[in-house]
Amino acid sequence: MSVELVIANNVGEIVMNRPAKMNAFDDAMVAAMNQRLAEAENARVRALLIRGEGPAFSAGRDLAGAEPGKEDAEAILKTVFNPVIRKIANFPAPTFAAVHGPCLGVGLGIALACDVVYIAEDAKTGSPFARIGAVLDSGAHAFMTARIGAHRTLELIYSGRLITGAEAAQIGLVNRALPREALLDEARKLALQTAQGPTAAFMESKRLIARIREEGLGLDRVLEAEAKAQGAAGRTEDYREGISAFQEKRAPKFVGR
Repeated sequence: MSVELVIANNVGEIVMNRPAKMNAFDDAMVAAMNQRLAEAENARVRALLIRGEGPAFSAGRDLAGAEPGKEDAEAILKTVFNPVIRKIANFPAPTFAAVHGPCLGVGLGIALACDVVYIAEDAKTGSPFARIGAVLDSGAHAFMTARIGAHRTLELIYSGRLITGAEAAQIGLVNRALPREALLDEARKLALQTAQGPTAAFMESKRLIARIREEGLGLDRVLEAEAKAQGAAGRTEDYREGISAFQEKRAPKFVGR
């Protein structure tokens, strides 16, 4: 199976498992990714971790079957890959990526569509599209510009330079760079910790941050949205449990609603 899903302790772990092809996406793997995302959503996981099996996170689209000059590149993105990016970006739970090895093209888009990205120090990422006369895609223009600014994004596009995970963390493209052997344990630890937290409140923050990014909310509108989100949180079981636990000087037990 090219994409697998394992669920434990309310954490879904999606594993891209096509190691012989560096987890590059063909049509079957795209279909499998869509299916696993749907299964994780239907299971109401409280956190989702995405990783790759083998030597890479994902090298992007499998170009072995590409037909330059004949295929409709616009349609391929619109109908095949963009829906995957949207599903991950809009997933109704906190999302995490554990990135090692090459992370390129749609693989980079998948990683950056997650809320939090941990990366191996020796991973390789960037925009290699200058080498094939193509345009950076899978949402990376938006993700990268938001994280590292237009100037750094365009420098990486123009140069085609691939950067290490350590540099990606240093410039703010990802959250943390870790030794390869510690990467998965640390990402899983954070995903589990998050799943055990007040995930309904976390989702209010996730939605609010998406609105700030997409709607350009100013301070007054953010203050209004925060008040509305706090009101929604105040009606949850987790809010009552959290305040009660604080008053009673004990650890809270959150249920995600």
